[in-house]
Amino acid sequence: MSRLIKKCNDFGAGGVSVAIGELADGLRVDLDKVPKKYAGLDGTELAISESQERMAVVVDPGDVDAFLGYAAEENLEAVAVATVTEEPRLVLNWRGKDIVNLKRAFLDTNGAHQETEVKVEIPDEKENYFKRYALEKVGEQAEAGDIRGAWLTLLDDLNVCSQKGLVEMFDSSIGAASVLMPYGGQYQLTETQAMVAKLPVLKGRTDTVTMMSYGFDPYLSSWSPYHGAIYAVVESMAKIVANGGDYSKIRFTFQEYFRRMTEDPARWSQPFAALLGAYDAQIGFGLPSIGGKDSMSGTFNDIDVPPTLVSFAVDIAKYGDIVTPELKTPGNKLVRFAIEKDDFDIPMYEAVMDLYDAVHQLMQEKAIVSAYALDAKGAAAALAKMAFGNRLGVTVEADVDARELFCNGLGDLLVEMPEEKLALLKEREIAYRLVGTVTAEPVLRAGQTQIALEEALNAWTTRLEKVFPTRAAAGKEPVESREYRTEQVYVCRHKVARPTVFIPVFPGTNCEYDSAKAFERAGADVVTRVFRNQSASDIRESVEVFEQAIGQAQIIMFPGGFSAGDEPDGSAKFFATAFQNARLKEAVTKLLEERDGLALGICNGFQALIKLGLVPYGQILGQKEDSPTLTFNTINRHISKMVYTRVVTNKSPWLQGAELGATYCNPASHGEGRFVAPREWIDRLFANGQVATQYADPQGNVSMDEEYNINGSYAAIEGITSPDGRVLGKMAHSERRDTAVAMNIYGEQDLKIFESGVRYFL
Repeated sequence: MSRLIKKCNDFGAGGVSVAIGELADGLRVDLDKVPKKYAGLDGTELAISESQERMAVVVDPGDVDAFLGYAAEENLEAVAVATVTEEPRLVLNWRGKDIVNLKRAFLDTNGAHQETEVKVEIPDEKENYFKRYALEKVGEQAEAGDIRGAWLTLLDDLNVCSQKGLVEMFDSSIGAASVLMPYGGQYQLTETQAMVAKLPVLKGRTDTVTMMSYGFDPYLSSWSPYHGAIYAVVESMAKIVANGGDYSKIRFTFQEYFRRMTEDPARWSQPFAALLGAYDAQIGFGLPSIGGKDSMSGTFNDIDVPPTLVSFAVDIAKYGDIVTPELKTPGNKLVRFAIEKDDFDIPMYEAVMDLYDAVHQLMQEKAIVSAYALDAKGAAAALAKMAFGNRLGVTVEADVDARELFCNGLGDLLVEMPEEKLALLKEREIAYRLVGTVTAEPVLRAGQTQIALEEALNAWTTRLEKVFPTRAAAGKEPVESREYRTEQVYVCRHKVARPTVFIPVFPGTNCEYDSAKAFERAGADVVTRVFRNQSASDIRESVEVFEQAIGQAQIIMFPGGFSAGDEPDGSAKFFATAFQNARLKEAVTKLLEERDGLALGICNGFQALIKLGLVPYGQILGQKEDSPTLTFNTINRHISKMVYTRVVTNKSPWLQGAELGATYCNPASHGEGRFVAPREWIDRLFANGQVATQYADPQGNVSMDEEYNINGSYAAIEGITSPDGRVLGKMAHSERRDTAVAMNIYGEQDLKIFESGVRYFL
């Protein structure tokens, strides 16, 4: 389908006139054909109204029917609304009349030619951002010799403190391609500075990753928009380098936001200076910006936004190049590389490039095992954040003073190196500063100051806990974990050389590709079909297609996602409603009872199995008043993070490749994953070996600690099976696993669920 598309544009604030109007020089748009959410819109409203979540594509006239056919297969509403014309004019027609008819040459001028005078304001040297502490209180404490107070104050600052409760609201593992999770280390507490993801490929494998980071300091930009833009570029580069990227491959995109312009020449100072700074950095580094977006409307009455130019750096690499930021090994040394600046605090571009290139080479040689790009808050914040992930400690060198710990470090890099590798720095004449040593004891030490890592963590995590909570319950009481071992595992009587898996796709499903790849890697054939519901005939045809697909399959897999948006009746309602259809119910029953088939449901799919009754009953019976169910997480929001689960039964064919009693790590991403059931049901499930997995800590300890039992599930239950084990439902996404995925997470990720399911039929 993608090969048919010649051009593509997303709809935004400009609506039809912009999204379609940008696709070709000559266009004739029929506004009457544009799909509408609301009746009564006139031509002007149709032309310029914001219409998110839509795309406009250009296809060859001969491919229109084929494209519309593919869209229908995917249950997408697609309509031909415009024609590309030879004459370079944009024509919008509504109700038989041309309401817009403009020359492309005029549109390309962006309207009337304008000029203005600019008065550039020079930053005040007395307020030089590079010669003072970024946080005034931290500076006062540091200068007074209160290193402990300064460090804890720094970690508590809004621009330094943990945002984990906010970050966890967004799915960070979809696509099974996230090389770095947002927080890494065994305890998932070292925040990453760059997005790194494998290049998505529909078939085959790839070792290519894309990287993206950003740089911006509003306080620096408020002092000097020129310096602010330069160091936005530098900071975005430094983060890429710290994660293993090659600076020379970087391309930028800038996001700009400034106060509203007037006829006052001084009002133009900020964007003019910022753009000059960004231009200077691009020329200095020889790296271009390939895109961007700007706004000049950041004023409300007499309130202006800070002068804002955010630099996003984009790079490509191999996943073997990637360096994760959490500290690795006690005894390793912590080294700081500082960038050179001129008398005006402008980076010495050639020297910066030489440094970043040297660091990249050291990373290629595995001489650097973790790294962090510093910002204006200095080295102290980076040292703590790097230590949190694996709960290691740091002892700062005796000759490192308070100013070095807390002074501006924009563009500098802090790296962890094995002690024996330090000789490379001397051999290659790379200037460096030895900052400290990694310790096994979880303590931050600087001179006579000692801060227990737990105290530092408390300072770092408390500030936003009431706004973006990470836990709703304080309880951490242990939970009984009863292992069930049996030799009586269900044996398939209908063997096949290569089983077929049917994956139904509903509006809102988003894990079908990950699930299909997991089964294909395991040796199965996979059939996915989309349930179409745009008309009554679509629904009838979909039931027929699903019935036929189930009849030809050995396994049915309900994938994750948000079927029908999970509103208003809760999760997986679309799945459950469709499979209550008599024909589909009969097809599933035959699969399980006559052909020894298997069923698997993950996340939204687990919710579907629960609603249908396939777990815990093994049949489509629906739910009873006392049936186990899945409800809202105790924290009452979506949670996306890696979870550890302990395997507590070997009864299920799905778990034959997993080790009973072992702990595995998989991503979770859900808002309604809390397993709830009466005590009688929980006891019955354990007694019958139907509790498949329980949430646990990395060591396999099961409890109600919400850090690990992330949704507050009763008895910490993460997955259950049907009575004979052939139907398995679980919340954590075992399908979101692949080579180099979640590299900064510790623990075995492969439960071998998919391999076990395939092997059952062989």
